Amino acid sequence: MQKNDTPLLVRNDILLEQLVLIDGQAGCGKTLFTAIVAAMDRVELLNYSSELENICALNYLNKISKDAVESMIRIQMDLIIYETMMSRRVNIRPGDLSSIFRDVDVWSYLRRILSKGNEDIPSLIKREKPILHFATHNLLAFSNPIFSSLGDKVTMIEIVRHPLYMLIQQTLNQINFDKGMGTARQFHPYIKYGNQQVPFWNYGQEELYLNSNPVERAIYEMKKLTELTENAKKQKLVRGDKMLTIPFELFVLDPSPYLLKIEGLLGSKITNKTKKIIKKQNIPREKVSDGIPLKIYKRCGWEKPISGYTERDELQKRREYAALQGAGSKALNILDEMSVEYEKKYLQDIL
Repeated sequence: MQKNDTPLLVRNDILLEQLVLIDGQAGCGKTLFTAIVAAMDRVELLNYSSELENICALNYLNKISKDAVESMIRIQMDLIIYETMMSRRVNIRPGDLSSIFRDVDVWSYLRRILSKGNEDIPSLIKREKPILHFATHNLLAFSNPIFSSLGDKVTMIEIVRHPLYMLIQQTLNQINFDKGMGTARQFHPYIKYGNQQVPFWNYGQEELYLNSNPVERAIYEMKKLTELTENAKKQKLVRGDKMLTIPFELFVLDPSPYLLKIEGLLGSKITNKTKKIIKKQNIPREKVSDGIPLKIYKRCGWEKPISGYTERDELQKRREYAALQGAGSKALNILDEMSVEYEKKYLQDIL
């Protein structure tokens, strides 16, 4: 037999039946959608996967081979669904958005703890066909290896939102990164630039990022990630038939068309539980900013909408925030350009 000097990594057998990724930038409203999707038929509770995000990041930076990327994605997804189906990978912290005590059938996860596991799990997965469910961060632009390794098993739901509505949370994030061990709690790759480090998606604009204040960094990152994402779509690095883009504003005003599309993509159904969660999220709304006052939303910059303000007034208030935080003319011009482009693409009927 010929010596295998350069082994090719493979994983021919796979446990995973289906995967749904709710993706978007910080502040786009992913958590609202994960609560709704988790309440649909067969969908597992919300989880996070830094492994998946970081494997794709390494691929983007050409730090890992194609066969290694695809093999590791299949291994990680199988491991997570395997452990989830016997409740080894469940969050029992009551206040966390991914907790079994929030908006899911908590008893199903508690029963799994007492049920048979290990060698019984593969047949259980085949029988129940669970949909593994992740919230991901800034992943779509780098997600080609996921589609190439999982094929029809994966669906990505991209959440987009007006840049001015994402700005406050992203600015607060940048401020917190500079505090103490702030970057140590960011579990994604950084790239070295001189004697400093920057998040990997700033590759190509390292100096601009490092020479900017927090609100400017937020603006430049939004711009960069939007460009990378749109480029991935244009180059067909993601499967259009397995992806759905949902503008946050249009969904909260009228969710019905998007819910039907989600049902179709997942082969799942809206349940009475789903309808309760939608109502709990105050959907449909009369106004985009009429959210619910969750602690996590407040911590990320959410404020109660001002009575009498129009949709345009709410946007202008957030534009003023950028200036007050010290955004220079260059950053403000980019923010304005992104805002105009987003409004033209999605919001012409509501502004």
